[in-house]
Amino acid sequence: MEDRIRFIEHSGKQILLVDVSKCSAREVETLARLVPSYVTSEALGSVRLLADFTGAEFSRVAIDRLKESAVFDRPHLKRSAWVGIDKLPNVFYEHIKSFSRRDLPTFQTREEAMDWLVKD
Repeated sequence: MEDRIRFIEHSGKQILLVDVSKCSAREVETLARLVPSYVTSEALGSVRLLADFTGAEFSRVAIDRLKESAVFDRPHLKRSAWVGIDKLPNVFYEHIKSFSRRDLPTFQTREEAMDWLVKD
C-alpha cells in the first residue's frame, strides 16, 4: 500500500504523489492515515502534494480520515492538488475543505495538476 505514496519529479521539482486511484474505501482510509508521516517529515511549507482519486470509492470513515489528514498536513504544504474526485460527492469535498481550512484545487488530469503544482 505504501508504494502508492511516493515522491516524483516534474519540471525539476519534487511532488509527493498520493495515488488513491481505483482504491476501495478501506484503502482510501489506510492511505489517508499514512500520508501525514510522509508530509510531516519534510520542511514546513515545502511539500507539493498531488492526490489522485480517479475511480476511488469513499465511505464515511474514509472521508473522516481525509479530513484529519488534510488538517495535519497543512503546515508542511506549499501547494496541493486533487485529481479525479468525480465519485466524491461535492458536499463531502466542500466539508473537507471547510474542516481543513485549505484550498483544494481540482484538475481533470495529473499533468494539469503537476503543471500547476510546480508554478511559482
